[in-house]
Amino acid sequence: MYKLSEYVEMAATEYLQETGKAELNAHWAAEFFQDNGVQDSYPQQDLIAFCTMVQKALTIKCERTGKQRCLHLDKAIRPISKSR
Repeated sequence: MYKLSEYVEMAATEYLQETGKAELNAHWAAEFFQDNGVQDSYPQQDLIAFCTMVQKALTIKCERTGKQRCLHLDKAIRPISKSR
């Protein structure tokens, strides 16, 4: 059995890979919640609270990706300094 935080990370990663979107689709989240055993492992877990946690994880992943993209672009654009 996975920890709830592991389910959240799995959902966020899978959703981002499948859709490439940062805004979580509630139907997709409900399907994941049911089909991947979250509902069975955590029967007291509220679907809305789960969606909120997944959305937060998605936001964090997208922000990190954006920062990494900026760093890579900065390195690519920065002029190469001449060593002497």
